[in-house]
Amino acid sequence: MLNIHKVSISFQGDYLFEDITFRLGNGDRVGLVGKNGAGKSTLLKILSGEMEYDSGQIATEKEVSIGFLKQDIDFVYGRTVLEESYQAFTEIKILEAKIENINKLLVERTDYESEAYHQLMIDVNEIQHQYEIIGGYNYQGETEKILQGLGFKREDFNKLTDTFSGGWRMRIELAKLLLQNNDVLLLDEPTNHLDIESIIWLEGFLKNYTGAIVIVSHDKMVLDNVTNRTIEISLGRIYDYPKPYSEYLILRSEIRAQQLASQKNQQKQIQHTEKLIEKFRAKATKATMAQSLIKKLDKLERIEVDEEDNKIMSLHFPISITPGKVVLESENIVKNYGELQVLKNVNLLVERKSKIAFVGQNGQGKTTLAKIIVNEIPFDGNLKLGHNVQIGYFAQNQVDFLDGSKTVLDTMIDAANKTNRSKVRDILGAFLFRGDDVEKYVRVLSGGERNRLALAKLLLQPLNFLVMDEPTNHLDITSKNVLKQALKKFEGTLIVVSHDRDFLKGLTNKVYEFKDQRIKEYLGDIDFYLEQRNIQNLRDVEKRDVIEKEVTKGNNKRSYHDQKKLKSINNKLSKVEAQIHQLEIEIKDIDVELEINYDAIVSNPLFFDEYQKKKENLNLLMKIWEDIQLEIEEIKM
Repeated sequence: MLNIHKVSISFQGDYLFEDITFRLGNGDRVGLVGKNGAGKSTLLKILSGEMEYDSGQIATEKEVSIGFLKQDIDFVYGRTVLEESYQAFTEIKILEAKIENINKLLVERTDYESEAYHQLMIDVNEIQHQYEIIGGYNYQGETEKILQGLGFKREDFNKLTDTFSGGWRMRIELAKLLLQNNDVLLLDEPTNHLDIESIIWLEGFLKNYTGAIVIVSHDKMVLDNVTNRTIEISLGRIYDYPKPYSEYLILRSEIRAQQLASQKNQQKQIQHTEKLIEKFRAKATKATMAQSLIKKLDKLERIEVDEEDNKIMSLHFPISITPGKVVLESENIVKNYGELQVLKNVNLLVERKSKIAFVGQNGQGKTTLAKIIVNEIPFDGNLKLGHNVQIGYFAQNQVDFLDGSKTVLDTMIDAANKTNRSKVRDILGAFLFRGDDVEKYVRVLSGGERNRLALAKLLLQPLNFLVMDEPTNHLDITSKNVLKQALKKFEGTLIVVSHDRDFLKGLTNKVYEFKDQRIKEYLGDIDFYLEQRNIQNLRDVEKRDVIEKEVTKGNNKRSYHDQKKLKSINNKLSKVEAQIHQLEIEIKDIDVELEINYDAIVSNPLFFDEYQKKKENLNLLMKIWEDIQLEIEEIKM
């Protein structure tokens, strides 16, 4: 489907990756992994055609379509959910505009007998025919079905996208990709800002996808549940493993151990050969043998083992002073954004050393309550912090507050005080900013590097109560694990807003679910919450399953070629349905005319022949429609 052969790309003379080769075929679900800055997003951009590469070749099979979900989504303001979703149908919308324009001209013009007017009639018929073939008469229904499958309600369809949170906008973008029915899906951090239910839904869809998928994700659970192949980018090379992420880690470890053993044996052989060369060089009778050994050594293909990156972020959140037993107490918290009520009569009691997770769908008030706790936004109700409480806050968009014109070192020095200014370089080193890295400008840092810098800044303030909103966004898996271990060891109080199940697992001892303007407490970690929620909301789960089955119906065991065939037949069906609809209108109009003006109409000797012909055509089309439906059912079975 997609062949990548010896592709290379460099920046400022240094290769990001060089001579990489692999193939993507139907059913391949590839997890693209590597450290922050390894080139994962760059490779996706190259595969999508958004970025040029220096050398090599990318060959695609005929008529292969590629869909690309970027990390950062740019929405055009002022569009409704439906209008934005319809952007998936570029060709259909172009044809709609052409039809509308021609129909407008036909209404305005009066030169009915002219050649130009006749040509307009021909043009509009041809465009309508093309419109029918590509599914122009059923795309609106498909859009609504997919949006509902992704959790949107009908009353949301005509709301502006401006009013939705980042997670819901991501769902709209996903909906557009699903509607495009692409052969290849390129997904760059698709779970960023998605709630747990949405992640589960996305996993289900991707599992049933028959085309090719390349996904970049720092969610280990998503990679394990979705992928069947892992490609690692490391030090400008790629390593291809036919295993999902966790199995890839084991396999990589085993292969590396074998490589190291082989390399060690080869080194011994080389050393032995070099000693023989030195020995034989001293004797004139053995000079020829020495030259032979030298040539043999030069031709030897050296075993290279990919370097293991031992740089691991070292993170420790020291507690400043011990606070009182009750860290936070709130009563009847209410928050409205204009007419939209987000929180209603929320009560929350947080005790010292509690580790709490805020979960729930996007837009339900998790970030809002976090901002209320740190006194960032106004609210109604009562909130009281306990004795000696010192809050540290990591905002969801924390990286946006970093000044791109400053260096990493200057950013930290400006945030430090007299007591900890001397520790700035040590803290930066713990966050993998070493040597010349500290002189980099913030604007050139990757998303993961900016996140690490924002976390480093957090350590410059005294704290015993951490409130963190999506701290793992853009962090690689290793850095996430380090952060998780640091938070587990943190002796203070923690509230963390996150959609990352693997990160939350075993980290917190209490979960608050945000739903319908209120919060519900679960006394356990994220696994306990999911188990309990499925039991308590069985009907809701069943409803989701029904919707999901509608969206992915028949995709599970259907081949790629069957899907292509099904798409073609569905287009044929749309065309026939449009013809049936048009004939039914014409026959109905004639029936009405017969009732009103019977004598005048039947006076035409050809009338009944034409009338009967229309009915016969209608019957024929109905028979064709039935045959097509049977053909579709056979493919789906």
